Amino acid sequence: MNLNDTDFQLFAVPATFAQDRAVLDARWKELQREVHPDRFAAQGAAAQRVAMQWSVRINEAYQRLKDPIRRASYLCELNGAPLNAENNTAMPGAFLMQQMEWREALDDARDIAAVEVLQEDVESTRARALSSLDWLIDEKGDYPGAVQQVRALMFIERFGQDVETKFDQLGQ
Repeated sequence: MNLNDTDFQLFAVPATFAQDRAVLDARWKELQREVHPDRFAAQGAAAQRVAMQWSVRINEAYQRLKDPIRRASYLCELNGAPLNAENNTAMPGAFLMQQMEWREALDDARDIAAVEVLQEDVESTRARALSSLDWLIDEKGDYPGAVQQVRALMFIERFGQDVETKFDQLGQ
């Protein structure tokens, strides 16, 4: 293990979008056991600090690998297509129209049934976008194409949170 290894190297998994969550969870536990600072108590404070650094690094990698949006963004960056979400918000026209329609539908929703319909649409769109990322990254190696899909997913996630907030407002 090297602190400069990629998250995929650190977890000894292929650098692909598709990941087995159970494998990631098991590897995270295994790695955390290996570097737990208590194991290095007899070796002194310096060894414990190094173990703590490893623990932090492993946790950061685990958080990134288990989240599909963060994992896709990381893969794009590793392959020369950084997301640059703060500087680049360009989206296809059709997606922008869908965003506007969803926002209007959410603003107009006056009962739980209307919000549930919107939630189902958001969830199915999210599932399609994740499937598309799997295809773009693992099948085609189209990282610039995947960047656009990741940005769309970021919007979908934020909008999904807004839908949950609307449920709360309506008393669900």
